[in-house]
Amino acid sequence: MSKKIRREIPCYRHPIIESHCHLDYLDEEQLADTLQRAKAVGIEKIITIAVSPDNLQTVADLTNTDSVIFGTQGIHPHEASQYSDAAETLIRKNLALERILAVGEIGLDYYYEHSDRSRQREVFATQLEIAADFNLPVVIHTREADEDTRSILREFSGRLSGGVIHSFTSGIHLAEFCLAEGFYLGFNGITTFNSADNVRDVVRMTPAERILLETDSPYLTPVPYRGRPNAPFYLPFVAEKVAELKGVDIEEFLATVYHSTSLLFFSGAEMPR
Repeated sequence: MSKKIRREIPCYRHPIIESHCHLDYLDEEQLADTLQRAKAVGIEKIITIAVSPDNLQTVADLTNTDSVIFGTQGIHPHEASQYSDAAETLIRKNLALERILAVGEIGLDYYYEHSDRSRQREVFATQLEIAADFNLPVVIHTREADEDTRSILREFSGRLSGGVIHSFTSGIHLAEFCLAEGFYLGFNGITTFNSADNVRDVVRMTPAERILLETDSPYLTPVPYRGRPNAPFYLPFVAEKVAELKGVDIEEFLATVYHSTSLLFFSGAEMPR
């Protein structure tokens, strides 16, 4: 049997912002290697995402280890049962840090239900309120919870400073609602999976200027490296696939996404080159 040939990771002229990954899952050596390889393929900024009370401070501290790293603060729906006054105090404290850009990863997950649904909804709404208080965008996770996600977001309509529905795998109706509310949709390696026609349909209907790129690493490694741990340096493969689905030139698409990501997370201070 012949060996499967893996393509070299492409490097484009335009820089790329990795809008969602989990660098705190790496040890010190892995982190150094990942950052070196990411920079080598044009990844200019990396946003690493908090998910639990246990990694809030770790993520905040990571943002001080390299100039390309930024972060968020928030409790994932899987960990909603662990939300506490102490966790909220730490979230609010760290949101004042210059390199913390958003409230997230927050939302609803009815697929695994690691936390009770009613508690998930309560914690989701609480953290949206925090985002409104700090005038910061939100990074939202939603899985098999379209109706409740839409209902809760509708309650905050006009009060939030934007946000992204990351790793979008929900239905067209939620996509249309979120786009109408001014949210971005985040896409990752799932766009390259054979079974993900539903996600590719949403990519095609989403305006290019409302798309963000992410890896969600170490999960969801794109083709042609599926089976390996994911990393920010694989993001060019996601960019290629999404640009192909949109029928646009890759460099033009990267410029558009860079601009959109900068507008959401960096207040437009970093414009495309």
